Amino acid sequence: MPGLITDFLISLDDRFVYFVNWLHGDIRQYNIEDVKNPKLTGQIWVGGLLQKGSPIVAVKEDGETWQSDVPEIQIYVAPTLQTVKMSGVQHGNKLRGGPQMIQLSLDGKRLYVTNSLFSTWDKQFYPKLVEQGSHILQIDVDTENGGLKINPNFFVDFGAEPDGPSLAHEMRYPGGDCTSDIWV
Repeated sequence: MPGLITDFLISLDDRFVYFVNWLHGDIRQYNIEDVKNPKLTGQIWVGGLLQKGSPIVAVKEDGETWQSDVPEIQIYVAPTLQTVKMSGVQHGNKLRGGPQMIQLSLDGKRLYVTNSLFSTWDKQFYPKLVEQGSHILQIDVDTENGGLKINPNFFVDFGAEPDGPSLAHEMRYPGGDCTSDIWV
């Protein structure tokens, strides 16, 4: 199964390029300061078809099979009128679909990722995504040494929308981001 890179961007300081591989499920960060020799400095698995439990496996050159570990995000639900019975409970959120669209903060330290491509493709490759809704994750970026880490305190779940579940595709920062031509 080939990868499907659905979005990429270059950091505002031109040091890193990021891309998402929607089918395989990984986000990659390359240092491109030496443009002739890009160097992989970060990779994180946040879903995809190659995750453990999937019927799809990657086959290494030596014939061994491999699948990625995809974490659950534990979110604390604060007490509200709707969550009084669940207040103080940690809820595990299984990451669904594959990483699709990304936005990088102006300082390069926060990478936000959604996971819905097109509803017809979502239905074909990730039917549970359509049933359960999509989400937005925040990936913390190491801008000194390179590296990516899921922020466990940021998970926007579109599965619980009043008319949902909903599918999140693209997001924009108010006032611009590193992919904008102008800033307000």
